[in-house]
Parts: sequence; C-alpha cells; structure tokens
Amino acid sequence: MNIYETITNEEIINTLISLSEAWEEENSCYGYRANKKEDIEGNRVFLAEEDGEVVGYLFGKVYESKNMKSIMPEGTPYFEVEEIYVIPSHRSEGIGAALFRYAENALRDDVSYVVLSTATKNWKAVFHFYLDELNMNFWSARLFKKI
Repeated sequence: MNIYETITNEEIINTLISLSEAWEEENSCYGYRANKKEDIEGNRVFLAEEDGEVVGYLFGKVYESKNMKSIMPEGTPYFEVEEIYVIPSHRSEGIGAALFRYAENALRDDVSYVVLSTATKNWKAVFHFYLDELNMNFWSARLFKKI
C-alpha cells in the first residue's frame, strides 16, 4: 500500500470524480453527490494506491476558525476533511485510518486541528472509526426525523 499527497492534475481529478461517482451509487450518505472538477480543485489531496490503482482518497482544505470557540480559539488554523473514501473491496483493511494518519502528519506543521462532518447512514460504524480508531473527539450532532 502506497499513501501519499499529490497535486491535482487532470488525471487525479478524473480519478477522484470516478471514485465519487461510485460512492454516490452506493447511496451510503444522505445527500451525497459525485464531485465535479471545481469540488476538488484547491484541496490538499491524499491518495492510497495498491498495485498502481487508487483504492482510497482523502481531501480537504486549511481554514482559520470562526465561531468554533467551544473547541478552538478564533483564528486557529485547522484542516477540514471534505471527503475520505475507500473503495468497497478494500474496506476494513486500515486504509482509511492510514490515509487519515498520513494527512494528519503531513498537516501537523500547518494546522492545530483536523475537523470533519459526516452524513453517513451507517453512523455507528463511522463513530467507531473516528472516535475509537482515530481518537477524534465528538463536537456536535445534527439529527433529523421525517414526519
């Protein structure tokens, strides 16, 4: 398994779009839609490859905090994970955790926090992954009920 940060050239963007189309077809997240070029451009992109095939990705951007005082001081640099995805045939192999840890180490000198939101339908597995395996902290939740 090879994990690395990459630039966003046309080939990488097309690969990420293709993977996001597969993710959309899974229907595993509320409201998820496949990426377009403009969704990816300007992000820091991390890839997981096996035998020359991209099997997972993580991308996001660095921001300065605003209205997040309950977890960090105003103006604190943080990395917002926009997406982390591993193809179904390679899930539960530690690839998502390896991508996250690689990004965390690569970002350590630039940011103080990593933040993400999720709209997954499988929240129990996602909470286990982020809270138990990656040692993240719970900040807030937005719940819904159709009536």
